[in-house]
Amino acid sequence: MKYTDYIEKRTQGTFNFPIAHYREHPLSPRYYMPYHWHPHYEIIRITQGSFHLTLDDVTKTYHAGDIIFVTGGVLHGGEPEDCIYECIVFDLDMLMKNNHACAGTIQQIINGKIRIHTLLSAKSTNIPTIVEMLCQVLSEKKTGYEFMTQGYLYLLIGTIIEEKLYEESIYSPMTIERLNSMKIVMDYISDHYAESITLEKLAHLAGMSPKYFCRYFRSMTGRTPIDYLNYYRIECACEMLSTRDISIKETAISCGFSDGSYFVRSFKKYKNTTPKQYTKKEF
Repeated sequence: MKYTDYIEKRTQGTFNFPIAHYREHPLSPRYYMPYHWHPHYEIIRITQGSFHLTLDDVTKTYHAGDIIFVTGGVLHGGEPEDCIYECIVFDLDMLMKNNHACAGTIQQIINGKIRIHTLLSAKSTNIPTIVEMLCQVLSEKKTGYEFMTQGYLYLLIGTIIEEKLYEESIYSPMTIERLNSMKIVMDYISDHYAESITLEKLAHLAGMSPKYFCRYFRSMTGRTPIDYLNYYRIECACEMLSTRDISIKETAISCGFSDGSYFVRSFKKYKNTTPKQYTKKEF
């Protein structure tokens, strides 16, 4: 999934109803999920295929039927494989408004005192049904869906608490520092991907030597910094080509490629097709 300018800068839902629902498949422009972070919480429901998901510095493969919970602020990204999946991205604060009975527990989740398990479907037979209904309500958006959406979210959190699908988890100060450095780098790539970006610049932002930064970045994302930068640029190009009336040359320049031939080669490397062929696909 490609999140333009990263999700923390993208409005999810509306001010009064901060929740969004996405359904992705191999032809979707946001199919791949570049490594990113956002303050919102996210639920990923895999309905087909498999998904190689990295959360902070741990990568695991999930399969059809799995329900994944991503805590706000966690660095994450993934590679879907013949996969169809749905994402629900929401602001947990919306469940605290005028709700004193539940506010204490929700605040503990937001503060990190309660850390919800990543794979919610592993030990619960109720969670998959709740999330499926939540996705359906958000997809159909029938009259009154706002009430049903919040009801299912409360039911989801209540079931997590009842079934004890959480634990206390505290990162070491060193781990937190390194993860925060990665967030700074990801934010910089998001803001400046159309410009010339050097390895030295990214390493400086992370407060590491270029050699150590390359090794650490690869351990986190599975890619070198420059490979990831080009990968992100191509994801941005896909977003532009599928949502704007823009030429391939303009897209290349807008995404930081001054050489048109290199753009085409890079596009084919990451998408296994050319930009021209990609524009002819139906989304």
